[in-house]
Amino acid sequence: MATIGLLQQRAIHRSGVVTEQLQTALNSRVLIEQAKGIVAERLHLDVADAFALLRSGARNNNRRLSDLARAIIEGTEQIPPASTPGPPS
Repeated sequence: MATIGLLQQRAIHRSGVVTEQLQTALNSRVLIEQAKGIVAERLHLDVADAFALLRSGARNNNRRLSDLARAIIEGTEQIPPASTPGPPS
């Protein structure tokens, strides 16, 4: 009986961890979508280009995309400048 109780407790704990991870992912996604909308509107881009700009801004500054998105939404971060295409190779 004790073994069954311990196994059930572990299963409940794992379920809670997975639920928390999924909620965190959903919250990050919401922030990113909001930031995409802000960037698209302010720079007159479509949302795919706005996402590419956010992603490259996060990568170039070694930041998590969700952290950059939150900062843009809160107004504590400037929108990353659009990269200009280089000469063809």
